[in-house]
Amino acid sequence: MDRDKLRELLIKVQAGEISPESALKKIAHLPFSDLNFAKLDFHRQLRQGIPEVIFGEGKELEELIQIVRKMRKEKTNILITRLSPEKARALKKKINAGSYNSRARTYKIISQRIELKGKGTILIISAGTSDLGVAEEARETAEFLGNKVECIYDAGVAGLHRLLSYQDRLAKARVTIVVAGMEGALPSVVAGLSDKPVIGVPTSIGYGASFKGLSALLGMLNTCANGLAVVNIDNGFGAACFASLINRL
Repeated sequence: MDRDKLRELLIKVQAGEISPESALKKIAHLPFSDLNFAKLDFHRQLRQGIPEVIFGEGKELEELIQIVRKMRKEKTNILITRLSPEKARALKKKINAGSYNSRARTYKIISQRIELKGKGTILIISAGTSDLGVAEEARETAEFLGNKVECIYDAGVAGLHRLLSYQDRLAKARVTIVVAGMEGALPSVVAGLSDKPVIGVPTSIGYGASFKGLSALLGMLNTCANGLAVVNIDNGFGAACFASLINRL
């Protein structure tokens, strides 16, 4: 859909020939921007409620630069996940904008004020400090998507009294993300204490028999606690997207 067709559509809405809802459906499926190596979906927010986010891992620096420059031209906020410190430094030198969270490995360039879209608070709990990289990825993503976020870090089952001292915050949260490695028990505990949705994020942290997060994943999937959903290993981004959609309902 080019500018003329878009203008024609808007004129029809103004004239009452087509409803705003029907026009929105048409706009939601507008074409993407083709960079040959990447096809940027600028209308994903209309379609899914969540904008396109750049997955930095595996992309060449020059590819990232081209993508970021195109997105900045469109004046959209930018979030890059899984970006190495080396590429982050090189990107900032070229773009001269944005901020990098080295623990989360996320890079943000904010051109428009982020509006608060969530109706409550997303609470993020990490079992241990070794899980903080994934927890921080979830926090950065949830805030980028317009949510109020609170965090409780290092409150795993090895010292359960630490978590129990925050039961008031657990009760107030609209949705909780729980990040845990090793045996992955903490999400089940939290789900057993909460009447709100809980999202478990298994991490690849642990000794040999943890199988790089597989044990934590299976443990969470086999939970006996109600109200617990589970995302993939180390997927703090996916958990934050799911939590954000819940928080907007």
